[in-house]
Amino acid sequence: MQFIIYILVYPFLWMISILPFRLLYAFSDFLYLWIYRIFGYRKSVVKSNLKLVFPDKSDKEITSITNKFYHHLCDMIVEAIKSLTISEKEMKKRFTFANVEVLQKLEKEGKSVALMCAHYGSWEWIFILQSYIHNKGYAVYKRLENKYFDRLIKGIRAKYNSELITTKETIPTLIRAKVKKETFICGFVSDQSAKPYKALHWGEFMGYKVPMHTGAEMLAKRIDLAVVFFRVKRLKRGFYETTFETITENPKEFENYEITDQFFRLVEKQIYEAPEFYLWTHKRWKHKDDSPENYDVVKK
Repeated sequence: MQFIIYILVYPFLWMISILPFRLLYAFSDFLYLWIYRIFGYRKSVVKSNLKLVFPDKSDKEITSITNKFYHHLCDMIVEAIKSLTISEKEMKKRFTFANVEVLQKLEKEGKSVALMCAHYGSWEWIFILQSYIHNKGYAVYKRLENKYFDRLIKGIRAKYNSELITTKETIPTLIRAKVKKETFICGFVSDQSAKPYKALHWGEFMGYKVPMHTGAEMLAKRIDLAVVFFRVKRLKRGFYETTFETITENPKEFENYEITDQFFRLVEKQIYEAPEFYLWTHKRWKHKDDSPENYDVVKK
């Protein structure tokens, strides 16, 4: 059944991917009408999140942000599909780096990097970064249920010397690379809602205490990785610029969870500047009324 679904859907995705960008974004506008205007995909979740973290904004302002968010969400969907056939030259033109020398410097020093980001702006085309550095690239992801689409996604990333690894594969893969004295860069999208019974840390995010993922920080301390945050700015439709900011080159000098908290302060800054580019469909604050004391978590 998985293969049947794949062979039925893949040709449709491929046809979308070869559209020129003008038609691609026309399709995105059509998709917006269906996802937001007709089906209202997670509209209540989006508006609830926005009202929660922006209590001073009027209903009109919330509606405006919601509208812009869904337009951007649909653009990200078609841009992800475009990854099937987009050329390296075209991707470099559309996804640029303001200060890639930050990573190049760490690379020359033989330092491996934990690259942290949030579900903000665009992260689909960040893999073109491997065209500017020599280190092996890894990215932590959740494996797709359909093994054929999972293989397809991993193949796309592999074109740029990047490899997708699951959460369970992360520690052994990176430790193995460290033992072999290989330098690498590993990407972590670290703003997801952690399961409260597994969360080692609850911290402030947009005014509320929530469980947080701390894997990037803990790995950085365990195998001595520099921690770098990447901020994505949407310049105009289909064009993005990434800026790198080193949080630390010596993670062991930080108290536990201090790096994680600093990461979330940087994420908040992005959201306050342009909230429409954050992924509001996540139920990020679903545990805000809970308490870490209700869970028996072993601290490490």
